[in-house]
Amino acid sequence: MRLALFDLDNTLLAGDSDFEWAQFLMDQGVLDREVYEARNQQFYDQYKAGTLDIHEFLDFQLKPLSRHSRAQLDAWHREYMATKIIPMIAPGTAELLRRHAGDTCMIVTATNSFVTAPIARHLGVPHLIATEPEMRDDEFTGGVAGTPSFREGKVARLEQWLGERGKTWVDVTESWFYSDSLNDLPLLERVQHPVAVDPDATLLQHAQANGWPVLSLRVRGELSVGP
Repeated sequence: MRLALFDLDNTLLAGDSDFEWAQFLMDQGVLDREVYEARNQQFYDQYKAGTLDIHEFLDFQLKPLSRHSRAQLDAWHREYMATKIIPMIAPGTAELLRRHAGDTCMIVTATNSFVTAPIARHLGVPHLIATEPEMRDDEFTGGVAGTPSFREGKVARLEQWLGERGKTWVDVTESWFYSDSLNDLPLLERVQHPVAVDPDATLLQHAQANGWPVLSLRVRGELSVGP
């Protein structure tokens, strides 16, 4: 198995789908901007700094899902996809995915699967590991099911995915992981081909020190690869 793994936010997307979902709900008047906007920015800043408490953030991010029907949430998501996500797809994303057309491709993201599953389908990526919102009777409870797909949790969830298919890392003949974030160092250090994509300062420094490729998907035309 040749396994090509992709982070989503600020990697395949030139922005953060989690952050933009909350902003979208504020724009719709679903969330009180005065209450939520500062906290949304605070959590985003903590994520970028590598100090995010994932459980505190998920409590903030998933609770609104429990207050509305699945039908209403799906209707909002369709508009969110059209207005927020599709314009945010990085210019080089399609070409990068084409390079891995013969491999097993998967998005591995900390963002919850309600937000990200339609994005993965739009991008044509068949497999997704994301944080799973807890559901009861086809409605969201506001809680989390299982291990959040964050930091070391990405490695654990991927190993679980392999195990469910009767496989381990031994069965992976070649592996890539593309990410922008210092938070993804545990999985980047696990694969054979770690690639820093439009990386934050910490990941850029780490990539340069270890000789990892540095790639930009935000440059139109040919993919831009650094040393």
